[in-house]
Amino acid sequence: MTAFRRVAVLLGGRSAEREVSLVSGRACAAGLREGGFEVIEIDAGDDLPEKLRAAKPDAAFNALHGRWGEDGCVQGVLEMMRIPYTHSGVLASALAMHKERAKAAFRAAGVPVVKSIVVHRKVASERHLMEPPYVVKPVSEGSSVGVFIIRPGDNRPPGELGSADWKLSDEVMVEEYVPGRELTAAVMGGKALAVTEIVPKTQFYDYDAKYAPGGSEHVVPADLSPEVTREVLRLAELAHVALGCRGVSRTDFRYDEATGRIIALEVNTQPGMTPTSLVPEQAAHKGMSFPSLVRWIVEDASCDR
Repeated sequence: MTAFRRVAVLLGGRSAEREVSLVSGRACAAGLREGGFEVIEIDAGDDLPEKLRAAKPDAAFNALHGRWGEDGCVQGVLEMMRIPYTHSGVLASALAMHKERAKAAFRAAGVPVVKSIVVHRKVASERHLMEPPYVVKPVSEGSSVGVFIIRPGDNRPPGELGSADWKLSDEVMVEEYVPGRELTAAVMGGKALAVTEIVPKTQFYDYDAKYAPGGSEHVVPADLSPEVTREVLRLAELAHVALGCRGVSRTDFRYDEATGRIIALEVNTQPGMTPTSLVPEQAAHKGMSFPSLVRWIVEDASCDR
């Protein structure tokens, strides 16, 4: 019997990924209620500490995505309040959210990544900083928010990068584009679950491909050789450890069959838990129901993560 019976599910928040966090959080809350937990859903705004004090939860299930919820900020609030919480701690969350800092940790651990530079978005909007094809993405956002692929023949980078209407971080990463297949592997309690191939119905695995019904096809287990499967699972576990992740994480990869390259793109310390999300699919592939998955995540909660 778990020591945590009353669980606050943190959802929504203020990031660009608010809407998907609401869907994730509601799904997790429903799964926890089905598992017998008493659940309080808390939309994580400026008054989060006051709401947590009023709720008096035994633990917090962090279903936030993006800035403030996935970057160490909320984790710091929960540490100060000594409320046990799920997923990764302050340092791992902050490292994973900053793509260039994460890459430095990956390189040190032997996880393969591509070359990249970090510049102000207006610099990236003025001229090609790499020979196309290359990718430009905010250095501290998730869910493929604000990602652009610059292809051979494009005369200049996207004008949106220099727009006054830009609402994401001013720092962007410019990195080499890796052709090939989109793969992902979840790690749960330090052990990789499976490899999924993502076949997007859009131009690439963007926000709509991730979260819109029918936006992408997920093949689990991916149709790969045993050697490639083992290597992706190994690298996912290595990336999880390199950042100091806890609970559940998910690492995204590109696999270029022509060259045999497997490249790590990023680690998601709080993967999506929507009806179309990858971690629940991989858990189901391993025989774990959704209520069992969210129960495991809650039972793994602690402070000092």
